[in-house]
Amino acid sequence: MTQFRTHAAETELVPPSASDEATATHPPGAVTNRRILILANPTAGAFRRVKLDAVTRHLASAGHHVTVQLTRRAGDIRETCQTLPDRFDLVVIAGGDGSVNEALAGFQRVTAPPDLAVIPFGTANVLALELKLPRRAKALAAMISAGRTMPLHFGEANGHPFVLVVSAGYDAAVVHGLPLGLKRRFGKLAYALVAMKNVIGGRTADVLAEVDGEAIRCRLAAVTNVSRYGGPFVICPDASAAEPGLYFLGFRRDDPVAIVRIGLALLTGRIARQPDVIIRPASHVRLSAMAAVPCQIDGDRFATTPVSIQPGARPIPIIVP
Repeated sequence: MTQFRTHAAETELVPPSASDEATATHPPGAVTNRRILILANPTAGAFRRVKLDAVTRHLASAGHHVTVQLTRRAGDIRETCQTLPDRFDLVVIAGGDGSVNEALAGFQRVTAPPDLAVIPFGTANVLALELKLPRRAKALAAMISAGRTMPLHFGEANGHPFVLVVSAGYDAAVVHGLPLGLKRRFGKLAYALVAMKNVIGGRTADVLAEVDGEAIRCRLAAVTNVSRYGGPFVICPDASAAEPGLYFLGFRRDDPVAIVRIGLALLTGRIARQPDVIIRPASHVRLSAMAAVPCQIDGDRFATTPVSIQPGARPIPIIVP
């Protein structure tokens, strides 16, 4: 029988005893007896404690030693990952894309980072869609137990890692103008509300992108590490976190008509066909402007221009189906 031990913000799940283990069943090919730390963000848009508890029970029943730690403030995941105790060999992020970003930031100070896994609890869960992660608790636990990994490549913006996208311009202004309470209450709809408000007013300065030495002037500039944006919407089919390499996207217009056109193209997967959109592979990109332009990284606020972007130094092993 799985035993629970609770200490303040942590819950520890002890694997079954030897007698229980004799009758326990494990998924085919499963790795047992891993020391797992689950870092859970209870403020994530789709956080469900019942689902989290179900995953942890399945993992403990499969022979793993599981500790669950709930975050209390922004930055907790980063701090924990950069000072991770040696007793853990797998970190599971139960949260959204921003929580995964925090983990990557913490791992930058670790010589040999542990394997990473994700229980998607965020608003958009873009990385989970990219990796085709399962949704149900039992399937997630089975995937984690199987332990199959791939290299998770990422980029760096001013030295800070990003696994999805960094951008400057209209969409980043939306992220900067989005109250956290509105995001938690309305999720994706909150972005749409602020986006519509920004169409009417609040235009930013032009962004000058230097892409591998070529100067490109645009209204919105982005560098992506994945094919999707904001959920299931494909913006760059050739990009993949499973492969090294970044892609630059430059949008020459952001007037109301162009924003509507871009929105429709996003919904239909035709961003790459738009005449005012530039897409190309990129190794080094610098975004600047005559006046400071808001930037966002993996859906969260990230200062303002200028921003220097390049591939990350080393991939992180992440568990996949």
